[in-house]
Amino acid sequence: MGTALRIATYLRKYPGFALGTISAALLSTLLGLVYPRLTGYLIDDVIAKGQGDRLPWLVGLLVLVFLGRDGLNAVRILLNNLFEQKVILDLRRDLYAAFQRLSTSWYDHRSSGDLLTRVSEDVMNMERMLIDGIEQGLIALLQLVGVGFLLFRMDPLLAAWSLAPIPFLAAGALYYTLTAHPRYRAQRKASSAMNSLLMDHLQGMRQIKTYDWIREGASRFEKVAQDVRTASLGIMKAWAFYSPAMAWFAAAGTCLVLWVGGRSVLEGRMAVGELVAFLLYVGMFYEPVGRLHSLNQLIQSGRAAGERVFAILDAEAEPGHLPPSPLRRLPSRKGTAREVNFKNIHFSYRTGREVLHGIDLRIPSGSCLALVGPTGAGKTTLASLVARFHDPTQGEVSLDGVPIQQLSLVELRHEVGVVTQEPFLFQASIRENLEIGKPGASDLEVERVLEAACALDFVKALPDGWNSKVGERGVRLSAGERQRLSIARALLKDPPVLILDEATASVDTATERQIQMALDRLLAGRTSIVIAHRLSTVRKANAIAVVEGGRILEIGNHEALLHSGGLYAKLWTIQSEHGEIKTIEGLLNLN
Repeated sequence: MGTALRIATYLRKYPGFALGTISAALLSTLLGLVYPRLTGYLIDDVIAKGQGDRLPWLVGLLVLVFLGRDGLNAVRILLNNLFEQKVILDLRRDLYAAFQRLSTSWYDHRSSGDLLTRVSEDVMNMERMLIDGIEQGLIALLQLVGVGFLLFRMDPLLAAWSLAPIPFLAAGALYYTLTAHPRYRAQRKASSAMNSLLMDHLQGMRQIKTYDWIREGASRFEKVAQDVRTASLGIMKAWAFYSPAMAWFAAAGTCLVLWVGGRSVLEGRMAVGELVAFLLYVGMFYEPVGRLHSLNQLIQSGRAAGERVFAILDAEAEPGHLPPSPLRRLPSRKGTAREVNFKNIHFSYRTGREVLHGIDLRIPSGSCLALVGPTGAGKTTLASLVARFHDPTQGEVSLDGVPIQQLSLVELRHEVGVVTQEPFLFQASIRENLEIGKPGASDLEVERVLEAACALDFVKALPDGWNSKVGERGVRLSAGERQRLSIARALLKDPPVLILDEATASVDTATERQIQMALDRLLAGRTSIVIAHRLSTVRKANAIAVVEGGRILEIGNHEALLHSGGLYAKLWTIQSEHGEIKTIEGLLNLN
């Protein structure tokens, strides 16, 4: 289905608004057809014949015609605005739903600024084509047919002369249609690039100022802004030639009618009032032609925007978005945890390079598995399979013996909590951020998880306590404070399976010890996967798996791995001798 037809499907939900808008527009147009004929009659049969007593009545009738036309036009505008806002809301609602369906990996290759442009600017351009385009197109066609009929009824020969510019107008419209679409597509792409860079720079303004990168940042913005300017000027230059050229052909047609009609008046074959009425109708005949030319520009812009919006709506949803068949439910929990099993797990990203190679792991219910190893070893990828952010290319992940591919995503993600290395807080209050984990949580529950995450003291010290706003991405808080709130949010969710991906990486050593003590208490009885570079944070785990190159090199508890004398023991020894070294990479560089 073409882009324009797909956009038009959004009209179906509101037939009343569509019918009301078009009806008001059509009635207004029909009333507008009355006044040229009435004006001609007034000139020839009233003024020319000296019937002054009829003049006030006919002028009053003209006033009523204009009042009716403009009143209906006001109704049309009101209905049109209500209609378009409903459609805009539907489009944006569908886009947001599509964003939620898409996998996390899909966002790795898109910029926020580009997506924001599609939701705001592109949706608006689609809507203008959708509603204004259809409405104005129908009015223009009705006016062309109606006025054309009246012209040929008044004077067929003169009406034929008025059609002389039409081939030129049609040829111009065809040329513009064939050449404009690439220009609008380039302009939308340039606008998205500018918005993406602007959002990036606004979010990184502290770094820009800190590193005195102001001149370089301005230079980069200047480049993308110039790209938008160049693309926009390409459209404007084409329109600057196209629109006046079409207006000139229409004016030439009017002059031709005036010349031929004027001769008819001089020769006594047409009255002056008839010529005036005919010229008014000719103006009304060419006016919708010009409107159709403007509509052509609207359509090309809307098509380019629609392609970008539908690219998101048509994007492949994340694995498991649709209910699986057969759909299974997890058995009732025996306690607060689930058993997690990885069976012969292989995984490749879209690049085709395999990053996990035949991993088998069993995490008993209520136990803690730590994953350690260098960056890029596959630790985060392996843990992400549990929440089904990705699906293995081969093998199976199960909870309590049920393959997670047979569970609905809603049920699965109620069972799994994740705390990432980079904490994210929404632009809301602390409490609102925490309640994402459990909507409607009580004050006691909120206080308990804040205390467990060693966050209660700093939250109470804020002017508005947990009702304090954190700013965009939590900018009003330190990195450690944001991470502790992120941990508290996951604890409030109280999932049977908890994944901590470098959850203590953003806090200082003293705070890390406090959080670790709290986590030791709260993770008791819950299945957990802890990813860490700091080996000291995982020594109490039930099992520690050393991952390198997408494979498990060794696995066991802290004491067993030290006794085996493998890579873990070697790294631990180096860390003991160089306590200031925090990461696996740092330890490996010393070896």
